[in-house]
Amino acid sequence: MGRLLGSRDTHLLAALLLRLWLGSGTCPCENPVLCNPISESREFEVRRNKVPYGNHVGVFVFDVGGKTWKLYDWSQITTVAAFGKYDPELMCYAHSKGSRVVLKGDIPLKKIVNPAARTAWINHQVALAKRQYMDGINIDIEQQVKKYSAKYYALTALVEEMTEAFHKEIPGSQVTFDVPWCPECIYKRVYNYTGIANSCDFVFVMSYDEQSQMWSRCILGANAPYNQTLAGYDNYIRIGINPKKLVMGVPWYGYDYTCRGLSKDPGGAFHQVWFDNPRSISLKAAYVKKRGLRGIGMWHADCLSYSGDSAAQGQTAAMWEALKPK
Repeated sequence: MGRLLGSRDTHLLAALLLRLWLGSGTCPCENPVLCNPISESREFEVRRNKVPYGNHVGVFVFDVGGKTWKLYDWSQITTVAAFGKYDPELMCYAHSKGSRVVLKGDIPLKKIVNPAARTAWINHQVALAKRQYMDGINIDIEQQVKKYSAKYYALTALVEEMTEAFHKEIPGSQVTFDVPWCPECIYKRVYNYTGIANSCDFVFVMSYDEQSQMWSRCILGANAPYNQTLAGYDNYIRIGINPKKLVMGVPWYGYDYTCRGLSKDPGGAFHQVWFDNPRSISLKAAYVKKRGLRGIGMWHADCLSYSGDSAAQGQTAAMWEALKPK
């Protein structure tokens, strides 16, 4: 007599089925049309049906896995960067909404200094995107680089060659690169920011964790202070990067610091809690519109509560609404 499948068996079966259809080249969507990559204009503010957002800007979403994506505000989303396990259901659903889904790309820089190795990795990423019916790649390399070093030039070449390969092999595809909150020596990441921005479709600016990136240890303070954050974008524009190549990243998380003042917890310690709320995000979204940036996004969309609790639902809706510049 057979036995009922347990949770572990179910996960193994699901993984096996995923490998089978990936290898077969069969579209996992009920409607095969949804496996076609989104190939219309790369303008971030225009959706598949070419209806402008009006006062809205495109929203670049990082998804880290799970199923909370079903409750995102899809009326705003133009791109989802899939940083969790590959989910064909997410890909099908995003395409049904006219939204791109892109890979995460990360590799030790020492491995791509050699041009042949760099080409091999790029080809692998393109093949993976095709196999998974994806619409491009978000390159998330956050490693230390010295100016004019071999890695410095290799990184710029990687972005240029990756963009060329994706645009050739997947028409309309999108290649993006994640950069720190300002173009100065943040965490010793001295990149060719203008060259990178010019080579890809746009850069996503990680304007969060600004305290820990400025000093040798994390200092109590705002995660992404308003004036400092906007100064970072001004600096990117000042060095020659077109505002339409910049997407603003905002934090959907905060920090609870143990400190010497303010509220006291049951254990007797004092805390300060710093986080962005709908009001602070709305002010940053207004800057996006004023300066003509390409869009806005967050790290990461799964930080919010998508439970049935009425208070949580209101707070989550307010965070999504804050992304719309007034």
